[in-house]
Amino acid sequence: MLLTDDQKMLHETAASFLSDEGGPTKQLRHWRDSGCKDGFGHALWRQFGELGLTGIAVPESHGGLGLGVTEAALVLEEIGRNLTPSPFLTTALAAARAIAGSAHGDRWYPPILAGEAVLALAIDEDRRHAPEQTALTAERRGNGFALSGAKQFVVHGASADMVITATRTAGARGERHGITLFAVPKGARGLETENVTLADSSKAARLTFADVELDADAVVGEVDRGWDPLSRAIAAGRAGAAAELVGVAAGSSAMTLAYLRQRKQFGKAIGEFQALQHRAAHLHAEIEIARAAMLKAAQLIDSGDEQSELFTSVAKAKAAAVASLAVREGVQMHGGIGMTDEHDAGLFMKRAAVLGELFGNVYFHRARVAELSGY
Repeated sequence: MLLTDDQKMLHETAASFLSDEGGPTKQLRHWRDSGCKDGFGHALWRQFGELGLTGIAVPESHGGLGLGVTEAALVLEEIGRNLTPSPFLTTALAAARAIAGSAHGDRWYPPILAGEAVLALAIDEDRRHAPEQTALTAERRGNGFALSGAKQFVVHGASADMVITATRTAGARGERHGITLFAVPKGARGLETENVTLADSSKAARLTFADVELDADAVVGEVDRGWDPLSRAIAAGRAGAAAELVGVAAGSSAMTLAYLRQRKQFGKAIGEFQALQHRAAHLHAEIEIARAAMLKAAQLIDSGDEQSELFTSVAKAKAAAVASLAVREGVQMHGGIGMTDEHDAGLFMKRAAVLGELFGNVYFHRARVAELSGY
């Protein structure tokens, strides 16, 4: 799990760029306090494009870098470390992989590369992540389809130029066969969007499809066989969310360690107290384990290994648990100031909570690990 020289260079580039432009005060607080409907800055998103970061998962044949989930994870780790609000995870990674090999790549890769387009994934319909439980219907009508149903927790759904939507064209809930993906353009007739603010000030949407008519060209992949492109997107999304969670944990931990060295009680830095040293050491070890699990999962996805699904769930579960530990320790070790909005400790806690739910929470993935391990 050692990084190549090119991967190290990419990681350093992302770290430098995001620490300068995407820190919690400069970006997250600005867009939160200004009441921005998108929750992120489009100018910064274009800077992602100028640096080539939006093209990591875009094939070279379409002008991208043609790299893998591992490289995207390195960027997402720094996004998490700096709490940078951006559509990188859903647009440049998950959605880019969903449309790979389809005609929609020709349409959407160029604006993604330029940082001009935002794509969203509409997967979940109930309170919990359950892709196989897709029930939103797509009925044949003339030369196209009519979509009816609802989706929720669609990250950047109100800001998206196009929403990749999982529908059911055959089979029953719980079955993978019969799922079809559609590219639903912004402003489609019959599509109602409710923009909501999540705990960490990021934006998601509830989408209602009231007989939304689309032509056959809107299908991503093949009819009834949408599970393949959907699973590609979900796998990348889960590994990417794990990477961002590792970054959140590392960023929170670094801030806490700095405070332990600075804050004094009884004439000495509180970091000199053995009880806090033990907790800090334990947290460091847990973050390293989570990062190793995340990198392993990303590398297995890139190599097409059959164990990638198992290790991706291991990584997402571990990263969510460790990020939760890191932010809770951060708030507690900061004492009273950690509970105030003026301090960044709470911002890390809120981001960890939202990311922990995205693409399946810790309990979902622990159950998947047990199931895939034969239990």
